[in-house]
Amino acid sequence: MALQPVILSGGSGTRLWPASRETYPKQLLPLTGDESLLQITALRLNGFGADIARPIVVTNEEYRFIIAEQMRQIGQHTDRIVLEPVGRNTAPAMQLAALVAAQDGADPVLLVMPADQIVTNVTAFQAALAEGLKQAEQGALVTFGIVPDRPETGYGYLRTGEVRAGAQTARKLSAFVEKPDAERAAAYVASGEYLWNAGIFMMKASVWMKALSSLRADIAQACSVAIEKAGRDADFVRVDKTAFSACPSDSIDYAVMEKLGEHPELGEAVVVPMDAGWSDVGAWDALWQVSDKDAGGNVTRGEVMLEDTESCLVFSHSRLVATVGVKDLVVVETPDAIMVADKGRAQDVKKIVNRIKAEGKTLAASHRKVYRPWGWYDSIDMGGRFQVKRIVVNPGAKLSLQMHHHRAEHWIVVSGTAEVTNGDKVLLLSENQSTYIPLGTTHRLANPGKVPLEIIEVQSGSYLGEDDIVRFEDTYGRTV
Repeated sequence: MALQPVILSGGSGTRLWPASRETYPKQLLPLTGDESLLQITALRLNGFGADIARPIVVTNEEYRFIIAEQMRQIGQHTDRIVLEPVGRNTAPAMQLAALVAAQDGADPVLLVMPADQIVTNVTAFQAALAEGLKQAEQGALVTFGIVPDRPETGYGYLRTGEVRAGAQTARKLSAFVEKPDAERAAAYVASGEYLWNAGIFMMKASVWMKALSSLRADIAQACSVAIEKAGRDADFVRVDKTAFSACPSDSIDYAVMEKLGEHPELGEAVVVPMDAGWSDVGAWDALWQVSDKDAGGNVTRGEVMLEDTESCLVFSHSRLVATVGVKDLVVVETPDAIMVADKGRAQDVKKIVNRIKAEGKTLAASHRKVYRPWGWYDSIDMGGRFQVKRIVVNPGAKLSLQMHHHRAEHWIVVSGTAEVTNGDKVLLLSENQSTYIPLGTTHRLANPGKVPLEIIEVQSGSYLGEDDIVRFEDTYGRTV
């Protein structure tokens, strides 16, 4: 029976600010190595041995091109990126994926994984999956519980029952337990009967859809209509906005898993223990916990210099960050923000993000470096009537045919070859050549070459906002 990976890639990861932003959240970031959390989630199944289908990724419109590109980079190209027009929690997301997976009469085993988790022991992870797959093939609704290594108040817990007949480690799932206080968390861990709720699930598509239809028919119906009316656009399944907006919001746990004890006819809830170096990377201290450390217990990334520093996490993205005589700190530098926190207060970074939003600043939403389907740009300087951008266009890609009402632009080619539409002229520019785009002139930038095109753009005018773009034609279907 085929195993169908389903990767849930929504959420903004505000407690990992300033690295994680709403338009480029933590699952798209390379926090532990060269690959992003999304990419290592997909790669975690390499070598598993089962008949594994191309992954289905459920996300939103904002991240669609970044996700498609990141999956392509790791050889996990998929033409089933399901775009939710609004967020409705994990139960509707799983239902959308199940409906897509079950097209043409297929009934694979779904493996539903959040895109923003870390697993350091892939061998143990895959061993747990193998046990879960056996149970799912028998009709069970399987979740995976993390063997706790400490009392933790930030996670929900799963209370386990007896080992299931014929199973190696799989147990009956007795109850879901909300996040406890410190005393209760310590008691849970000491009892040996409780596991952390990882939010990873495995079951046949037909078993899931039957359970959801019985327990939350409103969600099942709304998702069915949303998929029936969905459009296809290259790699993307565009869920119908009207139908899906009417769908109630609920989690997999609340909608189905917690109710199975009262409905044995729908299948048995089973939990498979997993001891695989797991973390949901909910905040900077959690990332420090699961990362490799130096002799002083420090986790570093980028250009960092430490002197008499212990048990710190120090990340640099664009410049040297140095620390002297400090302990238990989180220091994260990006080109437009620096955050310093006591490691024990890492959860409170969210309070800073809320204040930034309340003050109307954009630093919570976007980075200075902004990714687009054709490449990216970095706003490297700005004044009252000018802005300077570094723009990189991927080979074979092109920007929209457009014009601006309030600004003119100068383009200087730094490397690569640029095909420039400037009014009624089409120019081919190479390194050190430039052109001027007057205000109101229709223009386009394209990379006809085999290497990235890099240019410097100097904008001048009375208004330099990104919404001053009138698009006439766009390869990627954008209108705004």
